[in-house]
Amino acid sequence: MDDIRSLIRAVNLELSPVFEEKLRQLLADKDRDWLVDQVVRLSLDAHGLREIDRRSEREAKARARAARLERVRALRLDASGVAEFVATHRPTTRDSLIASGHLLADAPAKGTELLTSASRSAAGEELLEYAKDVLFALLFGDASTLTSLDRVQQELLTFALPVAKAGALDFMRASTEITAAGTWQDPESVSNDERAANTLLEVQYGDTADELVGHGVIAALGLINNLEVNEQVLYARMIDVEQTTLIS
Repeated sequence: MDDIRSLIRAVNLELSPVFEEKLRQLLADKDRDWLVDQVVRLSLDAHGLREIDRRSEREAKARARAARLERVRALRLDASGVAEFVATHRPTTRDSLIASGHLLADAPAKGTELLTSASRSAAGEELLEYAKDVLFALLFGDASTLTSLDRVQQELLTFALPVAKAGALDFMRASTEITAAGTWQDPESVSNDERAANTLLEVQYGDTADELVGHGVIAALGLINNLEVNEQVLYARMIDVEQTTLIS
């Protein structure tokens, strides 16, 4: 009497010609470079594949950083630009983004999953990218990025993100990440968390005498939260730094 292995072999033999023909049809229209890349991947062991993936990821991040720096230079952000950004976007809410067409009305409820491009219009995608560029300029901008802000005092920004959503701010640099557990009791029972896995990000930045940079940071984080992070409460705190160990 046949065992299960022999039955599987028999089915495989029967289906192999059909599978081969179907695979040939699917591969016939593929780009030649893509095919070469796939053949190389099939010939490598797991270690080699991981190294290729890591290298590709590094190269993709480098390209993204270069593109962001170019956009930040184009902003030429100064005090008047920050003031305009704050006046325009500090009052922004999820409802106003839906009303303006930046966010779709059926986007996942606040406190649930990360919002993807499927929940944003083309204008929403542009606004999200703009908010991230402004946040980058506010925190890290200097003469090399054509950012002109009279930074006279040091501040420490701390904000918390669920680990699963931390990728929304993966463009941050010169930041410290700390793993932490948080508890959130949602009054509406949409997103109760008990000992949820969070990441605390700490960034030291220079602020102006009137703390305009801090106001801009809050406005930018509000946009990013409503367009992507999608937390009911995105915790952020800024405190004066009297002394620092950042010595050049």
